[in-house]
Amino acid sequence: MNIQLGRSKVVRRAYGIDEIALVPGGRTVDPEVTNTHWSLGGIQREIPIIASAMDGVVDVDMAVKLSQLGALGVLNLEGVQTRYEDPNAVLDKIAAVAKDAFVPLMQEIYSQPVQEDLIRKRIQQIKAQGGIAAVSGTPVAALRFGKAIAEAGADLFFVQATVVSTNHIGPEGQETLDLEALCRDMGVPVVIGNCVTYDVALQLMRAGAAGVMVGIGPGAACTSRGVLGVGIPQATAVADCAEARNDYERESGRYVPIVADGGIVTGGDICKCLACGADAVMIGSPIARAEEAPGRGFHWGMATPSPVLPRGTRINVGSTGSLERILRGPAKLDDGTHNLLGCLKTSMGTLGARTIKEMQQVEVVVAPSLLTEGKVYQKAQQLGMGK
Repeated sequence: MNIQLGRSKVVRRAYGIDEIALVPGGRTVDPEVTNTHWSLGGIQREIPIIASAMDGVVDVDMAVKLSQLGALGVLNLEGVQTRYEDPNAVLDKIAAVAKDAFVPLMQEIYSQPVQEDLIRKRIQQIKAQGGIAAVSGTPVAALRFGKAIAEAGADLFFVQATVVSTNHIGPEGQETLDLEALCRDMGVPVVIGNCVTYDVALQLMRAGAAGVMVGIGPGAACTSRGVLGVGIPQATAVADCAEARNDYERESGRYVPIVADGGIVTGGDICKCLACGADAVMIGSPIARAEEAPGRGFHWGMATPSPVLPRGTRINVGSTGSLERILRGPAKLDDGTHNLLGCLKTSMGTLGARTIKEMQQVEVVVAPSLLTEGKVYQKAQQLGMGK
């Protein structure tokens, strides 16, 4: 629906995850017989969850643990893990610093250069423990370290920036990343993001992306929307990019998974993203709450350390249980942040969806009062959905 914003501008209404609801159909399915498996770059996973490539979320041990539990974790190859031989003292500093000193500390910490030998070492450490070595870097890192990443045996490479496109105009004389050549020549499946529109998602798929990340600015620790004013609410962004995936499959015969990235906190959020067309989700703050997470109960954005324009903050998410409890249960909390797989399987059963593909077809309605209707006591007492 187009809306007349003013005489010079017509705009489209877009919707966030909190503004929609999923509608049960004419059948139900026992959650035990639902199938949540999905595939990315030829790698099969039971849980359609990827832990964000953020320093407070994934380190080597977390990447291995996530692999063992049926999910996937992405290691940030431009974070403290590849700038410091022993990052633990650095992580202790980040957790202890006062709010007003946080950004300057981060800028100082991240001014230490990335070391190629540590990139190789971290990938090999994950592989040596039987984990899936999914790693992430910016387009600049892809130019500098792509060969080393492939040679070290990475299983997946995520090229991530606030916005990525195949049509990039850079300063004269400066090398820019050719995404099509990277996907063709790297020898490792390349997942690309982030984007929020049909056209860009289609371009990335045509360039050879093994998967496309969707979402600009909705993350709990991200401030890009406030700093830049850029983004599309996640429900609309996912639905638009999912249609690009469907059209590209009809065009090429190749299926490229869509991963909703950002603004996803509860099991219900995951279910809504899949119903909008996503194949999986990338989450940060829910995994940062695991006892094993490297952030010591804190979570911060990837663009926080920028020396010129920080776009992220540190939030205190606390530690609420083990990674296994958060992903597979049993849940000890009633707010949908524990047993995320159980949340998904129960929702699929309620909606009558046996597979992720069927989940993508369930009815969705606009429902801005979904999270507040009838919840006056929970809100007043800060319980359940009122926290």
